[in-house]
Amino acid sequence: MAADLAPNELERLRRRTLRSLVAGVALGSTGHIAAATVATIVAQDIAGSTAWSGAPGATVVLGAAAGAVVLAQLMVRFGRRNGLAAGYGMGVAGAFVATASVVWASLPLLLLGTFMIGFGNASNQLSRYVAADLFPPERRASGLGTVVWGATIGAVIGPNLAAPASEVASALGLPDLAGAYLVPVVFVGMAMLLTIVALRPDPYALADLSSVRDRAEGERGTALALRSVLRRPNVPVAIVALLTGMVVMVLIMTMTPLHMAQHGHDIAAVGLVLSGHTFGMYGLSPISGRLTDRLGSVPVIVAGLATSALAAMLAAAAPPEGGVLLFVALFLLGYGWNLGYVAGSALLTQDLSLAERTRLQGLTDGLIWSSAAAASLGSGVVVAYAGYATLGLLGAALVVVPVLLVLARRTAVNDHATSAPAAGA
Repeated sequence: MAADLAPNELERLRRRTLRSLVAGVALGSTGHIAAATVATIVAQDIAGSTAWSGAPGATVVLGAAAGAVVLAQLMVRFGRRNGLAAGYGMGVAGAFVATASVVWASLPLLLLGTFMIGFGNASNQLSRYVAADLFPPERRASGLGTVVWGATIGAVIGPNLAAPASEVASALGLPDLAGAYLVPVVFVGMAMLLTIVALRPDPYALADLSSVRDRAEGERGTALALRSVLRRPNVPVAIVALLTGMVVMVLIMTMTPLHMAQHGHDIAAVGLVLSGHTFGMYGLSPISGRLTDRLGSVPVIVAGLATSALAAMLAAAAPPEGGVLLFVALFLLGYGWNLGYVAGSALLTQDLSLAERTRLQGLTDGLIWSSAAAASLGSGVVVAYAGYATLGLLGAALVVVPVLLVLARRTAVNDHATSAPAAGA
């Protein structure tokens, strides 16, 4: 359809779609983060023990992993709009289930609800790829980074809605803790409605088909076997960067609040450090996108991994009373992840048809969130047996091999990119 539209009209529709994606991510992340704010408290209250307090976090992450894979398949068959809307719809249903779990004090129901909420969060994550499709290769990272930035709004607003939502729940005759799960009912529901109404025509119809491969397979009906796709030099570099950045970040981020609390920091100090971390994760995404478009994905990926390693070492070196150094470490940890997340995601859109990239993006996000769940569980074990400093050193060490792999593949990536225009000549 893109070829049938006048250039001005096509550009207008693409800008409108990008704004709608940013708004959808802002709404969806607000609901998701508001629910996550009380998850551990709700689990402890229902179970009567801290032993189950981390379970909702694990089910949310596993839900996001499952959602990424399933929604990507739906998108290939039914379009980007329907796939995103289905994910948001699952998130709304999960919020209702989680609300019921609080009312009936049911832990299994809570875990089901949080799994479904995590499934819905996959729509937030996959939206970045939808934005990337709208732009030519030299501008994809900027479009992608703009949508990732949308989550900054949710990160700021979401946690602050938990208290007012509790008052609303009380007014409705519900338990106070049920209030936070009413937030995604409203906000994720709004994201679903916005997606259905505003993403018309479907983003696939507006996708940029300037590359040879996109032109050849613009109908997204053909996709090579996964084994063939994985042989392309861009793909393993992107996957390694995305997985490594997530694992290192989650390892350290998960245990930092507990580490600070155990060494006498109050909740305000913990909140400040986590705010700096969250800003690093999302607030500078447009800058990461522009850097990627200007310098290329691979140099930005290497910079992101190096930043993550530096952050991990600073976290290990920070004295227990050193809130300032820990703040810097967690900010850099967030921004190192962001650099790799934006650049790696952009690299995953190159030299792939629409069908190939959609399926591969879903699979990759599934791996990302599965690895996050494993890292979250493993971080507690490391701290319990070796301490927080060892956790930081482990995070830094995990970066070494991926950096060597990325650098080793850099020549192949550059050669592949250089030869692509000639192949289509």
